[in-house]
Amino acid sequence: MITVETPEPRKIEVLPEDIPIEILYQDRDIVVVNKPAGMMAHPLPNKASGTLVNALLHLVPDLQGIGGQIRPGIVHRLDKDTTGVMVVAKNDLAHNSLSLQFKERKVKKIYIALARGKMEKTEFYVDAPIARHPVMRLKMMIDELGKPAQTKFKVIRRFGNVASIVLAFPKTGRTHQIRLHLKYVGHPIFGDKLYGKSTKDEALGIKRHMLHALKIGFFHPRTEKWMEFVAPLHQDFKEAILKLHELEVKE
Repeated sequence: MITVETPEPRKIEVLPEDIPIEILYQDRDIVVVNKPAGMMAHPLPNKASGTLVNALLHLVPDLQGIGGQIRPGIVHRLDKDTTGVMVVAKNDLAHNSLSLQFKERKVKKIYIALARGKMEKTEFYVDAPIARHPVMRLKMMIDELGKPAQTKFKVIRRFGNVASIVLAFPKTGRTHQIRLHLKYVGHPIFGDKLYGKSTKDEALGIKRHMLHALKIGFFHPRTEKWMEFVAPLHQDFKEAILKLHELEVKE
C-alpha cells in the first residue's frame, strides 16, 4: 500500500521590484527587453523575487494578470544565465498572438555563443533529439527517443584552436537546445557548468555560460507588421572576446 499526502496549494505573491532592466521597445501591446545574466524569467515556488517578472511589474504595471499570476506576459523564456532579447505580452491579444507564433514556429531567433575549440565547418546543421536526463532532472541529454530538436550554426570568428564565435538559428525550442547541440558536436559553450566546465573559463574571467539571445523577429500582435529587435552584447561577453583576441595576438 502506498499513501500519498498532497499539500494544499500555496499562493505565491509576486510583487513589483525596482530592478534595472534595459527596455529595447515598448508600446501598448508588447515590451521587448535585454535580459541580464543571473535573472530568471518568472518566479518559482521557491523563488518569488528577483525575476524578470518582478522587474516588469514595477516598470509595466498593466502586466498584472496577463498569462497567469506568476508568469504575467511571459510567452517564452531564456535560461537564468542566458542574456538577451525577450518579448513580453502586455495584454491578452498580444499574449495569444505571440504564443501561437511560437507554437507555429513563426518567430525567428538568432543566438550568439562563444564555443570551445576551432570549428572546421563554417556552417553546419545539428538534428539531435533531446530528452530530460533520467537522474539529473535539471539536465537534458541527447536521446533518440526524445523530442525533435534542430539547430543551424554559422561560425563568424575563430580564435586559433581555442575558441569560435558562432551564430545559432534554432528551428525548435527545446530546453538547453543550443548548449546541448554544441556539446554534442564537441564544442561546448564557455562557462557552461552543466555541459562543459573548464579551467579556461576562469582564465578568461568567464563566470556564466557565454550564450546571448541576439535577435528576435515576429509579427506584431495588433498591426501584424513584421518586427525585429537586436539586443547588444553584455559587458562580460565583450570582455571574454577581447581576452581571446589578446591571447591570439600574443601567440
